[in-house]
Amino acid sequence: MAHRRRIDFFYHGYEIHAIDRPFGRMQSGLRFLARSGYRSLRRRQPHTGFFTALRNLRYGLEALGVDVRLNDFSHARRNPAMPVGISGFPGVYDRVRLSNPALFGPGYVPPPHELEMVTAGNNIRLFTLPSEWVCKIWRPALGSRVEPLFAPIILRDWPDVGGANKSHDLLIYDKIHWHRDNMVPRVADALIAHLTARGLTFRCIRYGRHHIDEFRMALRSVRAMAFLSAHETQGLAYQEAMASGIPIFAWDEGKLVDPAERQFAPVGLRVSSVPYFDERCGATFREDNLEQRFDRFWAGMNSYRPRQFVADNLSPEKSARRYLELLDRVG
Repeated sequence: MAHRRRIDFFYHGYEIHAIDRPFGRMQSGLRFLARSGYRSLRRRQPHTGFFTALRNLRYGLEALGVDVRLNDFSHARRNPAMPVGISGFPGVYDRVRLSNPALFGPGYVPPPHELEMVTAGNNIRLFTLPSEWVCKIWRPALGSRVEPLFAPIILRDWPDVGGANKSHDLLIYDKIHWHRDNMVPRVADALIAHLTARGLTFRCIRYGRHHIDEFRMALRSVRAMAFLSAHETQGLAYQEAMASGIPIFAWDEGKLVDPAERQFAPVGLRVSSVPYFDERCGATFREDNLEQRFDRFWAGMNSYRPRQFVADNLSPEKSARRYLELLDRVG
């Protein structure tokens, strides 16, 4: 009988700490339970985006029959030629010091000018980032050592609510971050004025100031969602809305705004707020064509199939197969 393939993941973040000592995994697991319980009682977001991406990727790998283990340092050291996965926040580079060849991601990739210094104690042979446009920022430094890998969406976690009874026409998901004082009036307020003029109803959620349950309830109550963000490496919120059967009207200027990334991004880089998107998902707009694009979007409401797009392009199994391909390159 063939042995089941095993992958050792090493994650360090707010949810789970990578603790390289006896009983470290037990200590980390207890911390995870305590933190999850506390945040649930306080109605705060239970998981970070990096951990959600890892959780969903693990789900896909296990659906393919892969045995996934987390933070098992002793096993990795007994098998130094075995490729491993490393994932998480900046501290993971100090917490995970192994000779095993490694695939990094999902997680924080240092800026190109700091990358070699920060990762000097690791044997990371390939880095992943959530979409192609952001890989282009790191390619001058990493070349073929950086590849796109999307975080999958589990449809079971996001039931189709497209046919539910609706109390509002639109959910405005406000993730405007940079130059907020200027851009909220120019984009969010302009959209609200147009909706009001048309007699359409709406509700608003601001990124970072809501619980996931509030987001789920809001999706159930609306016919569509406006996603307002300058750019996204992936954009889990709009994809979770699409998985729920909600069409997206997305602000997408195509310009890199993040001042940190602009320092080392290639000239003329085209970015996106919806890097995984096609005509089934909804429509995009710029500041200068908001009203015309919205009217066209609203007229086509019956034609969109956002949940099908997610099933075809962002499934856990598809992400897991991509991950295995990249891991084989590492090993």
